[in-house]
Amino acid sequence: MIVRILPAFAALALASSLSAADKDEAKPSAPPAKDYVANSASKTFTGNFGGRSVRYTATVREEVLKGTDGTPKAAIVTTAYIAEPRDTSRPVTFLFNGGPGSGSVWLQMGAFGPKRVAIPSDARDDGGPPYPILDNPDSLLDVTDLVFIDPVGTGFSHTIGETKGEDYWGVTKDAKSVAQVIRQWLDANGRWNSPKFLGGESYGTTRSAAVVDQLEGEYNDVSLNGVILLSTVLDFAAGADTAGNELGYITNLPSMATTALYHGKTSAPSAQAIAEEARQFAIGPYAAFLLKGQKASVEERAAIRTQLAHLTGLSEQYLEEADLRVTPGRFYKELLRDRGLTVGRLDSRYTGKDLDNAGEYPDNDPSFYGIDGGYTAAMNSWMRDTLGYKTDQRYVTIGSVGPWDWQLEGGRDTNAYLNVAPYLGRALRENSSLRIFVGQGWYDFATPFFAAEYALGRTGFPQDRIQFHYYDAGHMMYVRDEDRHKLAEDVRAFIRSR
Repeated sequence: MIVRILPAFAALALASSLSAADKDEAKPSAPPAKDYVANSASKTFTGNFGGRSVRYTATVREEVLKGTDGTPKAAIVTTAYIAEPRDTSRPVTFLFNGGPGSGSVWLQMGAFGPKRVAIPSDARDDGGPPYPILDNPDSLLDVTDLVFIDPVGTGFSHTIGETKGEDYWGVTKDAKSVAQVIRQWLDANGRWNSPKFLGGESYGTTRSAAVVDQLEGEYNDVSLNGVILLSTVLDFAAGADTAGNELGYITNLPSMATTALYHGKTSAPSAQAIAEEARQFAIGPYAAFLLKGQKASVEERAAIRTQLAHLTGLSEQYLEEADLRVTPGRFYKELLRDRGLTVGRLDSRYTGKDLDNAGEYPDNDPSFYGIDGGYTAAMNSWMRDTLGYKTDQRYVTIGSVGPWDWQLEGGRDTNAYLNVAPYLGRALRENSSLRIFVGQGWYDFATPFFAAEYALGRTGFPQDRIQFHYYDAGHMMYVRDEDRHKLAEDVRAFIRSR
């Protein structure tokens, strides 16, 4: 989940919707560094995954990061699910969510972990507890061991002693700490020669690219077999919702079209069909019109307005008043204004009811508050009650990790355009076995599918080793039962085909 950029989960979650008091409460207390002992808990279970019965051990453990003088600085919690008997030739997949500030609860309890929380699959609110915690036959444990990572300030992970969270809160700082955890885990578990996969969701895809650079960008490589990107955000400059950036209107348009179709505001044979129509219009006539600025002719403007109305489901009058440039926030409020509803950002299938029907922007994101209660309850119940992990730390589902350092290593010109995609391009060129899996929801505005295609379709990316998969849901496509199963089958095939 990526927070705006709310700064962008995963959510791009709505961490920015937390009140100041909530943010203060989310900050874990800092234990003393002296004689720090790593916390852990472990249990063995049997489950059926991908049609196979698998006996596995679940281990929750703090990986302690130390300074150059050996002083404990931070404890990053990993939750590992390892098939028994242990086999070092089995793949191991490291997974995390995004935010920045999101724990791994979403991928762990929603998609790939051995248990999942059951919430409505049809874009309805999850309501109140109890929330069923079910066996998850879609878990990937039949084909890979799984290690979920909660970076500092998320989940149960925390700093130690006088260490400040800011030491770990930044694109590069965060990537270095996660890469260090992966190296330590490989050391402790004897898995250096196992096939390795890395996977993230939302800002977790940003993290994946940066971690790949930390793992493979040196001579003491941790070489990877594959990277799994779910709800991808790599090029922040392209999608930045800021004055003067015309590219965001282009990359968001196909998501507006699929959403308009879902809610009956336009017509097309399928989401795939309207998406392709919107892609071609966005990258062609619309892009040319935007680049011309005020030099576009009256006739061209009229033609663009008519086609935008068809694709977005918005009236030509509204589009004209918006100067034919509709931001996502305005779209959420305007599309279903005639029904007194807003649509979601993380998943635009969801609808919400604001205090009133006036204004430009929705009160909140119904696709986030529609799922958060169930996931939070399930994660705490599974970790504390079932696995027996004892801690005074609060589980931070979405917390305050800031200020976040968005600077990349490379100086002024690198940071003039915030884009981590080149890390993946370099890794693909220098590791002939590396492949990339990209999973995108049709109804995701937090990380639009066309923006992901644009980021990975530029020069320098071997296209024959990047595969795209699409799902009939939004940012967390696995909340829809059919798409959770499809996602699992797609990723399972990706891992097997190494």
